[in-house]
Amino acid sequence: QDMKTDNIFDIGSITKEFTEVSILQLKDKGKLKLDDDIRMYIPDYPTQGYKITIENLLTHTSGIKSHTDSSWAENEAGLFFENTIDVIDYYKNDSLGFAPGDKYSYANIGYLILGHIIEKVSGLTYADYLNKYIFKPLGMTDTFFPTDGEEIKNKAKGYEVEDGSIVPA
Repeated sequence: QDMKTDNIFDIGSITKEFTEVSILQLKDKGKLKLDDDIRMYIPDYPTQGYKITIENLLTHTSGIKSHTDSSWAENEAGLFFENTIDVIDYYKNDSLGFAPGDKYSYANIGYLILGHIIEKVSGLTYADYLNKYIFKPLGMTDTFFPTDGEEIKNKAKGYEVEDGSIVPA
């Protein structure tokens, strides 16, 4: 299908920039600090004696392993979770890959934790926070969180190569 200027796209990891802006807005409002220990928001998070900060999560220096480095990627990719804290609880007991701050390692789970922190601090769901404080103020009327199974008009379809053929992703 040909691309059109009014196509709607899944934004995937671009969501991280919205998470970052949200965290910085909450910091500017005095609701959190970048050097806050994540155990302020998830008290039972096993940090193996280290302090993992919000800044560590933002900069991918937390030491928390990527979900793709766990058995999930090979065995349990079809798991369904009801909410963010269930995902965090599922992964939190995996050991750290390195001491926080020692190096960089891209990990989506850190941004999931940041989303949880946004919800705890703001009292809003992640989607409601972004709608209220980013999308609406900026006039981003075509940016939204679809509900499961929602039919989205003009949604671009992704494709991939499988066995030498281009097929829907």
